[in-house]
Amino acid sequence: MVAQSERLRAFFNNRWLVFVASMWVQSFAGVGYLFGSISPMIKSTMGYNQKQVSYLGVAKNLGDCIGFIAGALCEILPFWGVLSIGVLQTFVGYGFLWLIIANRLTTLPLWVLFIAIFVGTNGETYYNTAALVSCVLNFPDSRGPIVGILKGFAGLSGAILSQMYHIFSTSNRTSLILTIAIAPSIVVLSLMFSIRYVEGHRQQRPSDNLSFSFVYGVCLVLAAYLMSSLLLEDYLSQSLIIFCSIILLSILLLPLVVPIALSFSSEVHDPIEESLLPGELSESVQDKPEAIIGEVETEADSKKRGPKLGENFILRQALGKADLWLLFVSLVLGSGSGITIIDNMGQICESLGYSNTRIFVSIISICNFLGRVGGGYLSELIVRNYAYPRLVALAIVQAILAFGLLYYAMGWPAAIYMLTVLTSLGYGAHWGIAPAAVSEMFGLKCFGALYNFVILAMPTGSFIFSSILASRVYDYYAEKQAGNVDIKLIMQLTAEDSLTCMGSVCYSITCAILTGVVCIAVVLNLIVVRRTRSVYAHLYAKSQT
Repeated sequence: MVAQSERLRAFFNNRWLVFVASMWVQSFAGVGYLFGSISPMIKSTMGYNQKQVSYLGVAKNLGDCIGFIAGALCEILPFWGVLSIGVLQTFVGYGFLWLIIANRLTTLPLWVLFIAIFVGTNGETYYNTAALVSCVLNFPDSRGPIVGILKGFAGLSGAILSQMYHIFSTSNRTSLILTIAIAPSIVVLSLMFSIRYVEGHRQQRPSDNLSFSFVYGVCLVLAAYLMSSLLLEDYLSQSLIIFCSIILLSILLLPLVVPIALSFSSEVHDPIEESLLPGELSESVQDKPEAIIGEVETEADSKKRGPKLGENFILRQALGKADLWLLFVSLVLGSGSGITIIDNMGQICESLGYSNTRIFVSIISICNFLGRVGGGYLSELIVRNYAYPRLVALAIVQAILAFGLLYYAMGWPAAIYMLTVLTSLGYGAHWGIAPAAVSEMFGLKCFGALYNFVILAMPTGSFIFSSILASRVYDYYAEKQAGNVDIKLIMQLTAEDSLTCMGSVCYSITCAILTGVVCIAVVLNLIVVRRTRSVYAHLYAKSQT
């Protein structure tokens, strides 16, 4: 019988424990997804117009996506060091923003809020990079589920943080910003030493399918619970809200069953023995992250001819490939369109006469979560069962996103609900699919840098479609609707308050344009699919048999 101390050691060295800890980090890390809840507060408190609020949205998106430093530090520092930097930035950035909005400081110019939001949200890149890189290195043969689930929990964090905030229900709305500054910092600090690369635990095992199925089940239960809580929250007393939050935290703890079961319910093997699958030769065990993908070949030979798709690239080599740029532009068009709607959801709801925008923001978080988890699962099925490129799944979800935008543009029944659900599903699936696809096309050697390059597509798209397109269309119709008002009143409103656009026209033209933009993204994805079809057929020949 294996000694209890050995089982405990196996538990703390189990790669599934790292995965579960990463889920918890991601559950509180997506601070940027609450921007839709705090942007109306910032707008009214500071007296900004829609264009100024959109600039702050760009700051949030830039902070959320500029992670080159985080990617580079993952190759130098231990993961806990990377996470510590993220904690410092989140606390300082959003803590300073709270001081401004709560009038604890004198009124400061727009660029100060821009920097505060950028710094605070940029801490999220350190959480994402450390969690994704460590888990993809630990589970190189299960990238779709790993990326989809982790990015899904990050997308769900907006709803989780929102419910945690309502435990301490207060009439002071600015306390939500303070919650964003404090809650993620506490969670990440408590878990940062659990995020690490585990030696000798890299191949897929028979138990992984059952373990992933259990985690997927927890994801569905979590999404259903949050949706139910959302629908009933107006009828709940403060004591029931606290009870529901305890249930939420209990559901988040459920994935811990997997590493416990693997460590205490079966015989514990040596890690090197566990890394061997039936039929594999011992020579195949090279416990180096740099050699996870690619053919067996000397480093000198690889440098002479340069890497091929499916092997390990460095960022400079990957930037010379047309496939990376086609994917990047597709993500700019697709994810940029999705994040434009998400960032403007508060104003979209306001233009249609909905006062409680937080409900729609929470729906976005839940559907974003389902899109990311479902996108990773769908793409894994396409890769494993048909040996087709993972980007086929991305083309499918972009078509869903385009339909949601078209539905709102046409003004069909329940347009706001269709837009909210389909846009957040489609946008979320982008980030459950794209990082895994990049790791398969260009390897894991510099995955942190490659991942943080690809996610630059989101702020790029946000700047083009939100700051330039959506905000200008909104302000144009707001000014046009105010045209019948006395000119002195218009000048007064412009100076002291922002003009408000009312009606579906405020965003219908924007959605019509974005529909065409996303269709172009689908075409670009299909081009990459065609270029990489043979690569996937080679990499996943075993799966086809």
